[in-house]
Amino acid sequence: MSWSHIQGHERWVEQFREVVRRGRLAHAYLFVGPAGVGKRLFAIELAKALLCERNEPGKLDACGECDSCTFVAAETHPDFFRLGRPWIDPTDQTEKNELPIALMRELCASFGLKSARGHGKVAVLDDADDLNDEAANCFLKTLEEPPPRSVFILIGTSLDGQLPTIRSRCQTIRFAPLPEAVVRTILSKRELADPQLLPRLVKLAAGSPGQALDLAEPELWQFRNRLLQGLAQPKIDTVGLAKSFVEFVEDAGKETVLHRRRAALVLRLLIEAWSDVLDAQYAGAATSPSSEETALVGPLAKRTRPDQILRVLERCLETEVHLDRYVQVGLVVEALIDALGQIIESPGTS
Repeated sequence: MSWSHIQGHERWVEQFREVVRRGRLAHAYLFVGPAGVGKRLFAIELAKALLCERNEPGKLDACGECDSCTFVAAETHPDFFRLGRPWIDPTDQTEKNELPIALMRELCASFGLKSARGHGKVAVLDDADDLNDEAANCFLKTLEEPPPRSVFILIGTSLDGQLPTIRSRCQTIRFAPLPEAVVRTILSKRELADPQLLPRLVKLAAGSPGQALDLAEPELWQFRNRLLQGLAQPKIDTVGLAKSFVEFVEDAGKETVLHRRRAALVLRLLIEAWSDVLDAQYAGAATSPSSEETALVGPLAKRTRPDQILRVLERCLETEVHLDRYVQVGLVVEALIDALGQIIESPGTS
């Protein structure tokens, strides 16, 4: 049934049902919250319900079978628009960090036309954090004078990332991280390559099933283990480790965004591992029940001091910021490994 696959956000489902029942649906909503908690999934289900051709007046349940529902699911509905930042500009094959003004103009022009199927129009604007001033100003006029029966859904991570002029014209819907029990339920329904990772993925998810699924790739864990083993060597081969790290992220595909995404996932696993190293040092032994983890974490816990571990964690967190700022991935990775080697081999280690 409609909405049955939306878990952890039942409160918002019921609130949207109520505003539709009362005929008080707003023309623009801003969905904010952590990545991977279901904002996009919710937005598309809302669009499907609003455009469903079998939906009764005052109801908000997509049948999932009519042409409209099928078209929305396939993103081919003439009255449904999903707009996001294109990672690669087709004209020069360069990665773009902001939503191009040309796409925003095209969206606004499309909303000026009559509804093709007679049920209004819905636009889902992904990457709303990446609206620059030019694209925002273009969009602003449409938000101020929305066409009849039109709904805009903007998706971002936080209110701080939105321009005030856009934020003030939207109703804000805050999506919170999901409880661990809900994350576990969602993950248990997926065919994980390594089911034994489930408890650790739930912990790493921080309330985001999307992040947990991204981290479920066995190749990530295998490479993470190789990095930890390399960092535990008496003499760390920082050049070799950096080279293998760069090769690993570049194996993700041709696009830079894929390299950046894989590097960020490895960083997340490294941060988790070094947090375990710190725990193991204070506990006197590795806290993980896995013998493999004990073999990885134990030597690092014996070799490093608490201040060194904290510096390692700080350096990893700084690297996350650099990746978000679109610094060249290869340079970021090389600088990280070099810094970790210097920290771990600094005087005073045992």
